[in-house]
Amino acid sequence: MTLSEEAQDRLADVVELQPTKNSELQDRWEMDSGSEVHQYLENELGDYYFRDDNSLIRATAEAADLVDVEPGLVSDPDDDGAPSKIRVPELQAQIVAVLAGPDDKSESVVSVLHKLRDEYDADPEAEDVRSGLQSLRRKGVVEVEYRTVPTFRLTVERDDLEVAVSD
Repeated sequence: MTLSEEAQDRLADVVELQPTKNSELQDRWEMDSGSEVHQYLENELGDYYFRDDNSLIRATAEAADLVDVEPGLVSDPDDDGAPSKIRVPELQAQIVAVLAGPDDKSESVVSVLHKLRDEYDADPEAEDVRSGLQSLRRKGVVEVEYRTVPTFRLTVERDDLEVAVSD
């Protein structure tokens, strides 16, 4: 199956963002709906992606070989724990840098938002921070604790995690 240039670029996004959801690809690809993403995946990339047990979108090994992109996460195959390396958008890298560590008290989205504003002189939307935290949770480097509101902390020591910023 020969892929168009657009399909190769989008396959690279799947490799980079995995594990991911329709909504994350919808934002990246500037599509109108998750259904449109699903249709594109089925029609153009059907041989190169699958959904895992949690219905998250992942690239096949063949897809990763086909595109020249670092995978979104790298884990030790002998370890069921958190990944050792992740490739994420800049906001998510900043979240990892300021988020409470695994031995610290988990914190709310608003707390993380304030830390980002203080540390990076940035002003992301709360929903973008929430989405970033959830994406990092899917990658296995953030855990959620439900108290009055959902709160978050890293699952791995910051020094044990290599974070690269994707383009």
